[in-house]
Amino acid sequence: MSLDVQLVLLLWGTLVGLDLVSVPQIMIARPLVAGAGAGLILGDIQLGLRLGVVFELFQLDVLPVGAARYPEYGPATVAAVSAGHLLTGAGGLAIGALVGLPVAMLGGLSLHLLRRLNARAVHRAAAQIEQGDPRTLVRVHVGGIVRDAVRAALVTGVGLAVAWVARVTIAGTLSERGFVALAVAATAAALAAAWAGTLRLVGRGQLLRWFALGLGGGALAVWLR
Repeated sequence: MSLDVQLVLLLWGTLVGLDLVSVPQIMIARPLVAGAGAGLILGDIQLGLRLGVVFELFQLDVLPVGAARYPEYGPATVAAVSAGHLLTGAGGLAIGALVGLPVAMLGGLSLHLLRRLNARAVHRAAAQIEQGDPRTLVRVHVGGIVRDAVRAALVTGVGLAVAWVARVTIAGTLSERGFVALAVAATAAALAAAWAGTLRLVGRGQLLRWFALGLGGGALAVWLR
């Protein structure tokens, strides 16, 4: 993989990380979109969509309210697609999931650190903010965006480095059966996470029955096609 492609992936991962909280908030932080974008960059849209779906299922278990801590799956999906690129069969999905999940945890830790840094910046400028100084407000806001961009770039860069290490080490040591086992385990874990998140969201009453009805109707429509 050329350096130019790696730089484009780094830029894409940074934009994906920024989109989660700061700007422009146009949903490119969703793993499905992040994975598809990385797949387009690498010329492997199929793998990008597959890994995007897997991490999108993991994302369904995330409830981003208040100061909750949660993994960040956007840049992690970009790293996962990079890790699985050029691997055949179940290898791309297996290695992608193996790389993406730890990077997602790293992203979650970085978000917690960013919140603390932003809180300190606001505390330092509290007096000027209370006086309504517009320049201070702009400085604090822009500073938060810059810190988030640096954070997203670092997480993506670490993820791409881990992806490269995984391709040249782990990928060459596993058999096809090992790849299949890893892929099945990752998919099963993603489905379990999505189901847990759905139950937490809709509960176990009437909403769950409507959800099951809609899911069954959608599956039937796809099958009839």
